[in-house]
Amino acid sequence: MKKLAIFFCVLAVQCITMPLWAEAIPTEITVRAQARDAKFIGSSIGGAMVIIRAADTGEILAKGLTQGSTGDTGKIMKTPRERYLPIATGAAHFTATLDISNPVFLTIEILAPYIKKQARVVAQTQTWLVPGKPINGEGLIVEIPGMVVDLLNPQTHLYTGLDQSPYEIRANVVMMCGCSITEGGLWDGSTIEVVAQVKKEGKIFATVPLKLRDTMNTFSALFSTDTPGVYEILVYAYDPKTGNTGVNRSSFIVH
Repeated sequence: MKKLAIFFCVLAVQCITMPLWAEAIPTEITVRAQARDAKFIGSSIGGAMVIIRAADTGEILAKGLTQGSTGDTGKIMKTPRERYLPIATGAAHFTATLDISNPVFLTIEILAPYIKKQARVVAQTQTWLVPGKPINGEGLIVEIPGMVVDLLNPQTHLYTGLDQSPYEIRANVVMMCGCSITEGGLWDGSTIEVVAQVKKEGKIFATVPLKLRDTMNTFSALFSTDTPGVYEILVYAYDPKTGNTGVNRSSFIVH
């Protein structure tokens, strides 16, 4: 009997020391999307869409766009990173307040940059959120790889004659946060490989390296042909230092 009494005593103490959530507690979670090798994705490029789900059921608990600036260039790109040293102060974020009475396992899905569909990346992570224990401050930072490539010329489905050859291939390339690429700049266009692959009838017809021009973010070159037909163009941007890659496609018709 003495042993049994001791058992119940220990059990009672354990029950008392365990956390009890009698009712829902509003608990914040902050999410940020950071472009690989660059800054935060915010209002200047349409934001990143953040979708917070209950991992077990897929139920959407919160949803919204990151808003705010790309952040402090010095802190993010130039200052050596130290543990606990904040880099995201004032940078774009999405904050949700969830009313939870028990710890919940969350799936965080990010679509970014949200308004640039041809460049949009889906990134995902998971985390626990405990009632009354917010994830705020720097928040949960999710990396977004890639570059935004906009093929400006030839225009989609351009119908042109052979007498107009050579044709300019021109593309605009920026980081996923919208940060600019320039000659010798922080994001140095001279180190980024931008190439147009031109296909005709499903086969590579020409490979045309594009060069950075005086206008920031702009890469271009001339493409010549003496053969009519439908041409498909794929332009890729590739940074060999980071593996960051972006692509855009189009087509035009020569008669």
